[in-house]
Amino acid sequence: MTKRRVTIIFPRELLSEPIIYTISQQFNLITNIYQANVDVAQDKGRITLEIEGRNEDIEAGITWVISKGARVDAVGD
Repeated sequence: MTKRRVTIIFPRELLSEPIIYTISQQFNLITNIYQANVDVAQDKGRITLEIEGRNEDIEAGITWVISKGARVDAVGD
């Protein structure tokens, strides 16, 4: 199993979507949220989390999140 820490920036349109739940269920990933914030003034959300699973599943989950319109940035350890 691989672990990867990322920050996901959500646009306003995705704030009510269950993105983290979906990547956990659909891609068989374990997520651990380190920090989350919704900035109402800028209409965006930001979440830093650790994703654990098979490397292929992590890549597929990240690709899916990006396809929904979010930005995903790697976080150094």
